[in-house]
Amino acid sequence: MSFITLLQTNPVFFISLCTTIGLVAGSFLNMIIFRLPKMMEREWNQQCSELRGETIKPLPALNLVKPRSECLHCKHKITALESIPIISYLALRGRCSQCNTSISLRYPIMEALTGIISGFIAWHFGYGFITIAAFIFVWSMIALAFIDLDTQLLPDDITLPLLWIGLLINLGNGFTDISSAVIGAASGYFFLWLIYWCFKIATGKEGMGYGDFKLLAVIGAWFGWKMLPMVILLSSLAGAVIGIGLVIVAKHKRDAPIPFGPYLVGGGLIVLFWGDQLNRTYLDLL
Repeated sequence: MSFITLLQTNPVFFISLCTTIGLVAGSFLNMIIFRLPKMMEREWNQQCSELRGETIKPLPALNLVKPRSECLHCKHKITALESIPIISYLALRGRCSQCNTSISLRYPIMEALTGIISGFIAWHFGYGFITIAAFIFVWSMIALAFIDLDTQLLPDDITLPLLWIGLLINLGNGFTDISSAVIGAASGYFFLWLIYWCFKIATGKEGMGYGDFKLLAVIGAWFGWKMLPMVILLSSLAGAVIGIGLVIVAKHKRDAPIPFGPYLVGGGLIVLFWGDQLNRTYLDLL
């Protein structure tokens, strides 16, 4: 029996393999979430220096490959064995092997989250190209959500390629037809752009960033314009409930910004798995 045949005929093996791949992807996402904002900040600083006519000093390489991951406290270079998802964290008891500094629990949580969702994707969609596409979408969404939580940024380096990938996938009617995908991308961007300017004109303040427009355009490009009302409704409700909860329980200041990207991501993930069923239920209720 060939490996491909095994993947097609043995769901347990296929789901287990996808879960394992998701664990590894989660480890890589940890690095993207940490490094990509720093790479962007460095690029902005260099551009500002150029505009001021300053001499740009050469800096050590910083990308998704170099330098090797290291302990933030003692600069110990993380070995391959120390990078095994979840297992290495448990073996090290959540501490650096050299300086004994605590390692953030967020790292294994990210790995576990990505692994679980990847396994669920494999179970939900089964063996096929659509599963690979769903991996790309979900992993990118996870990265965007956590970067937005950390920095209130939604990097174009992720959103723009993801938008084009969604359109290309739907050329072959992957999640929707290409006409719905194109309209979804345009209307997703335009809707939040319109909300942004209405709010700004009414209050003189910015209610959201341009990254949110692009993120909703991505979701529209992947799933079509018919899914956008559902995404907007779910993300707005979640944002309102959590925002009120933060103000009441956590004493979060009312004028302090709250990133909207994670709520859009949540809406996008729900639509990926249950969008058609939810839309049918919604229309039946109407």
